[in-house]
Amino acid sequence: MAEDVVTLLSDTETQPTAGMRAAMTAAEVGDEQKGEDPTVCLLQDRVAGLLGKEGALWLPSGTMCNLVAVKSQTQPGDAIVADWMAHVIRAESGGAALASGVRVEPIQTERGIFTVDELKEAVGRTVTVPPPYGQPVRLVCVEQTHNFGGGAIWSLDELNVVSDYARKHKMLLHMDGARLLNACVATGVPAADFSATVDSVWIDFTKGLGAPIGAVLAGTKDLLREARRYKQLFGGAMRQAGIAAAGCLYAIDHHVDRLAEDHEHARLLARGLLTVNGIHVHTPMPETNMVFFDVHALGVSNERFVDLMAASGVRMSQTGRAIRAVTHLDVSRCGIDRALNVAQEVATNLNKEKVDENESPL
Repeated sequence: MAEDVVTLLSDTETQPTAGMRAAMTAAEVGDEQKGEDPTVCLLQDRVAGLLGKEGALWLPSGTMCNLVAVKSQTQPGDAIVADWMAHVIRAESGGAALASGVRVEPIQTERGIFTVDELKEAVGRTVTVPPPYGQPVRLVCVEQTHNFGGGAIWSLDELNVVSDYARKHKMLLHMDGARLLNACVATGVPAADFSATVDSVWIDFTKGLGAPIGAVLAGTKDLLREARRYKQLFGGAMRQAGIAAAGCLYAIDHHVDRLAEDHEHARLLARGLLTVNGIHVHTPMPETNMVFFDVHALGVSNERFVDLMAASGVRMSQTGRAIRAVTHLDVSRCGIDRALNVAQEVATNLNKEKVDENESPL
């Protein structure tokens, strides 16, 4: 990526730092498939301790974590419940349905955080029909932070209420914790406290933490016994994976606290966009590292605005009904300032075009 390009597409765009590359180069390795890679084993132990779980399992990606977690905790014909814009529904190519044979009952929310009453309604839609038509709900999925909800955070109180209901009704709870540590840094709540509300949870190292490969799924020993089987079945077992795991260990030691900088940059970006005529900011006070906005008042599509920004060296993404800008360790304060200057310039030009069109003779 050229140095003069500001990349706000996603926090997956991060490049490994020099220190991380050095740690990866020096990693002690072994056969991960056989459980003999010492660096992978160390990472699994670190994550299990961080999340307060009995054990943890290295996987190549967060999507595979969700795939394995759903498969390990359901049977074909079961139903699972998730927010309608959850990653497990919208961004995994139908993996839950294809691999696990489950149906997803969605809950429509504004920000990805559903209440216990909304969960009850979703469960009711699934199971309270005349026999034999209903389906058992085996798994409830939450996402922390919620990507398409603008980086929204589930509070510990919200999770506890949902968790209590799920356990009372013998349902398991799974957390897509891709950006869990963003929530921890933003709230001051330890990861283990969030994780205590769920039966399975994973964290991704390739987003704000800046590693090039890897995610780790944590839970009970029984869950991990099943998960290891499905990891093998889905092609997730690796050989000398310690090279990648070393980058994740480096991230735990060096890149967690600095997530606060990404959150501050997101707030600066949102505040600046609020001053641009024609831009409507959906998240004027971002909780973490995402800013969602639209530009319909400028008389162009979001896609057109994204293209114009990219032409001037600022990359953002079109996501559903909004433009998404994600801050991360490769975006500096100068990068935020440049993004705002370009947004102002593009919006000014578009507003001028609107005026010229309105004033042109018939």
